[in-house]
Amino acid sequence: MSEKAACLAVLGTGSDVGKSIVATALCRIFANRGIRVAPFKAQNMSNNSGVTPEGAEMGRAQIVQAEAARVPPHCDMNPVLLKPVSDMGSQVVLNGKAWMEASAQAYYTKKEYLFAESCAALDRLRQDCDLVVMEGAGSCAEVNLMEGDIVNLRAAAYAGAPVILVADIDRGGVFAQIVGTLACLSPAQQAQIKGFVINRFRGDIALFKKGIDWIEQHTGKPVYGVLPWYKHFHIEAEDAVVIENARPFMPTAASDPAIAVIRLPHISNFTDFDPLAKLAGCQLVYLQQPQDLDQCRAVIIPGSKSTCSDLQWLETSGWRDRLLRYAASGGHILGICGGYQMLGTQVHDPDGIEGVPGATTGLGLLPVATVLKAPKTTTLTDFAWDGIPGKGYEIHMGQTQAPSGRALVAVQSRNGQTCEDSDGCISENGRVIGTYMHGLFDAPAITQHWLAGIGLGAIAVDQMHGPAARDQAYDQLAEHAAQHLDIQAITNLLPSNLQETCR
Repeated sequence: MSEKAACLAVLGTGSDVGKSIVATALCRIFANRGIRVAPFKAQNMSNNSGVTPEGAEMGRAQIVQAEAARVPPHCDMNPVLLKPVSDMGSQVVLNGKAWMEASAQAYYTKKEYLFAESCAALDRLRQDCDLVVMEGAGSCAEVNLMEGDIVNLRAAAYAGAPVILVADIDRGGVFAQIVGTLACLSPAQQAQIKGFVINRFRGDIALFKKGIDWIEQHTGKPVYGVLPWYKHFHIEAEDAVVIENARPFMPTAASDPAIAVIRLPHISNFTDFDPLAKLAGCQLVYLQQPQDLDQCRAVIIPGSKSTCSDLQWLETSGWRDRLLRYAASGGHILGICGGYQMLGTQVHDPDGIEGVPGATTGLGLLPVATVLKAPKTTTLTDFAWDGIPGKGYEIHMGQTQAPSGRALVAVQSRNGQTCEDSDGCISENGRVIGTYMHGLFDAPAITQHWLAGIGLGAIAVDQMHGPAARDQAYDQLAEHAAQHLDIQAITNLLPSNLQETCR
């Protein structure tokens, strides 16, 4: 192995065009070929985050890619994580720890420092692997932002990484996406881009042959392949764009029982519920506009990056009254992290962590109150619910204590350190429960236990669930990509020693 690992960059013509999917596929493909590969994204903006074995916080997209590469996640894989708390500001997580709250303008002034930090993280990562698959953010051709770019072409240039540009044909205008991106770049930046991957194709790919020829003739660069739309497997989404504009739930007599998730404005870690979405015999729906919940077997209030603001939204939108009526009529409600905090009587923010200091009235469905305070808790946690073991992770600023005898789960260890603690709370009637535990449904037995509690115990949860299902999906993604992409041409972008390993 050379002193520093080789790098390959996957950039995009825009947001949500498929950069994460292509990078994830390449991580599993190269790992399967005997290359020690690691993912890297200098700057990620998402409220979907997770915890590393060291207790550091990073974006879930890079955790997914690390799983695909079969390596433990480390915050060097995502040194800068922006977690939006409003339309104008974000919490900045640097090297796995909450660093500052910043407006877009204030963040911009820190870009050079953050670029240096991200380069240092990449350098550390390159010492322990053969190949780093780098992912960009948004469009790599935002001319008004390029001077402060720390994640796209500038990062690729620092690493000496050849660039694959991903475009999304499903949204239309794929020719303009590709040619327009190149037109916005300098000749040197254009030269960094070695070829293209076209994502989300529907229909007969043979009919797009003329389109491929046109792109290659007009750009002088190859199309490495066209990825068809897939439905036979599922990869975790990077951010909440995939659940935007959730539609009202319209059940019919023939509908499977429904579990509803309230689509909060600042929803976080909604991938917690991916295992539920895959269950046969029930359906998972995201609800944004207030509606009657009588036809739902359970309602979940998910995590939030801005608990107090989202609590106020529940009030002003009309969701608060709907939830309280549902609970009074015997409905089952689960709150996770921020959702757990909302189920209590009050959320106190004495230090103004989420804005103006003060207190916000909760739903009052659990006998707990929360105090928001630093430092942030970030742990990998082993727990047991009614004796059933599970593994989850905690990411929260709040401290919430249940009354004696009302805790939901017993905590057995955090970040590998044995402890005797508890988490969460359960109402007297057992129908309202809350917990800080993300990843609650990763364990099949825990999922089965919760389903039984909401009257859906007849739904079978097999062992291909949670982490096992994710690993299977990475193999399916790699097979899908290898079938439709010219992996040999992509491999030829790498140094000769890695090309030999891949043969």
